[in-house]
Amino acid sequence: MKRNKGITLVALVITIIILLILASVTIATLTGDNGIITKAMEAKQKTEEAEIDEQLKLARIKC
Repeated sequence: MKRNKGITLVALVITIIILLILASVTIATLTGDNGIITKAMEAKQKTEEAEIDEQLKLARIKC
């Protein structure tokens, strides 16, 4: 008897399902109200505000 070595259809389907689950978790982490992209945008805004505040303080000191 000859044995074929390879990936069975069941293993392939299970692998695809696991990849879909991981992709959905990743997308949920990136987007949403508490996602990474939202937090990055908030951090950018706070940094810009702090930079403007620092420039104003430096301008007051120079005067």
